[in-house]
Amino acid sequence: MTYDDIVSVYFAEPAEPIPEPTLPDTLARRLRDVLEPIATHGWWARLPSERVAALGLGFFDGYVWGRAAALGTPAASVVVATFGVFEPSLLTSVYEQAVTVASRDDVLRARAEGAAQSLAAIVSDADAAAVADPLLEALAAVDGMGRPLFSALRELPVPESAAGRLWRAAELVREHRGDGHLAACVAAGFDALTMNVLTELWLGYAAGEYSSTRGFGADRIAVTVAALEQCGWKDEDGLTPKGVMVRLRVEAATDESQAGLVRQLGDRLPGIVETSRRMSAQVLAAKAFPSDPRKRAAG
Repeated sequence: MTYDDIVSVYFAEPAEPIPEPTLPDTLARRLRDVLEPIATHGWWARLPSERVAALGLGFFDGYVWGRAAALGTPAASVVVATFGVFEPSLLTSVYEQAVTVASRDDVLRARAEGAAQSLAAIVSDADAAAVADPLLEALAAVDGMGRPLFSALRELPVPESAAGRLWRAAELVREHRGDGHLAACVAAGFDALTMNVLTELWLGYAAGEYSSTRGFGADRIAVTVAALEQCGWKDEDGLTPKGVMVRLRVEAATDESQAGLVRQLGDRLPGIVETSRRMSAQVLAAKAFPSDPRKRAAG
């Protein structure tokens, strides 16, 4: 799948506006949401995607290898465990093929240079530095225990430019929250597909609409949906109040997993959120992130 294929699917304007999902208004969640279009610049923006494609990788295998490369060149089972939300056999085959096509150093360089150059054309250096520098300072001080993707990414060299530092800081926040979210899912006893379906229904997708993009087939999705209905978490209208509360408990645990980062940022956090909100709006205006607000909320 090429970048233009992705544009035709994910960047097309819907016939009717898609409502913004109703999300908890916590500091940790606000930070995550305003940084998402920046953090994912390494695959959603054209320039880094084309640099990765020049190495012989498609969109999805470039995403998988580019994100996993922070870990080194691990076994596929490690990638499956740390990513958490993809169908394991699909992720294994994509990863094992991708590592034969491009070297770790090349894919890391393509993403970092492409993302920095692309962001530099969209946001100002002053705004980028105003967010990146306090975030990087705080992220360097938080504990990495139980956070493999975050800790691995933190070991990589930080790009020198303001835009490059911004991208790295946003990526680090994303992986910090992602590691915490997986831990919350494990503690709740959920497998990947259960969590995918709970999340997509919570955000306003139809059952399977988002989960299918992560490699899960219709039969397996149907089994999970039936299990949620049996628990009383889903009915014909979507999540029941009981199902919403189950999903909100996982969300609260995910937020709590970022309490250390929120404390490190302290009274700088509201300003970081507002500047990040402005920059993310510029990223969306530049067509470097999908316009669907559910996509921004889902990761």
